[in-house]
Amino acid sequence: MAIEARAPAKVNLTLHVTGQRVDGYHLLDSLVLFADLGDRLRVERGPGLRLTVAGPLAAGVPTDDSNSILRAARLLGAEDLHFTLTKVLPTAAGIGGGTSDAAAALRAVAELSGLDLPEDVSPLGADVPVCLLARAARMEGIGEKVTPVGGLPALFAVLANPGAAVSTPAVFRRLASKTNPPMPETLPEFATARDLAAWLATQRNDLQAPAIAEQPVIAEVLKDLSALPGQLLSRMSGSGATCFALFETCAAAEAAAQALHRDRPGWWVVPCALS
Repeated sequence: MAIEARAPAKVNLTLHVTGQRVDGYHLLDSLVLFADLGDRLRVERGPGLRLTVAGPLAAGVPTDDSNSILRAARLLGAEDLHFTLTKVLPTAAGIGGGTSDAAAALRAVAELSGLDLPEDVSPLGADVPVCLLARAARMEGIGEKVTPVGGLPALFAVLANPGAAVSTPAVFRRLASKTNPPMPETLPEFATARDLAAWLATQRNDLQAPAIAEQPVIAEVLKDLSALPGQLLSRMSGSGATCFALFETCAAAEAAAQALHRDRPGWWVVPCALS
């Protein structure tokens, strides 16, 4: 018997850094959506805990105990499993590649082995709780408070990454202010994607400026995305370097992605739907 699980790309439409605890963890307030594309994970019975990585972006992905998938399996106390990861998302890219993989592993192992999900998944990363939900949500605290968000309009995007890995700790070290305003306590209702984008423009990703200081190429990505016909908003996701441009229709996003790929053939550029 084999179980397959999807590990979709996580997109932070907003990311407000609202404080820092005495233990160093940062407090966040983020509106998170998930793309209809991502890594794929297969798990089946086999001797030991083993991981095989394939796919277009498999190069450089560790297969030892440092990989989040094997760490997730060990957190569950699982043994004798063989994982196969098809890697299509870039790593260290601000779209939850490793944490989404870990969440997929938790779901798959729990289903295969009949185990309950652990109450505390924080050892695997702050984004794992929201990646376990894998749909539109508000993420608060250090990531442990996840509230589903419903009623959002259909939303499409172009994701672009220039191939530059960004260190999240390095970005946080460059953050000048760590006590910034959160989103409103109650999020507005949005009739259209244009309404949502207009509201998002009044919100922030507090890590965008320090990430640009760490990797200036991010500013080029944002400039190119903001110039795409029909884009409603362009912003960086997470701690970068992946950025997104929002669109009202699938056709507009696909056309924009094709145009950007022609101009930037060395970048990772994909259209997607967000939900």
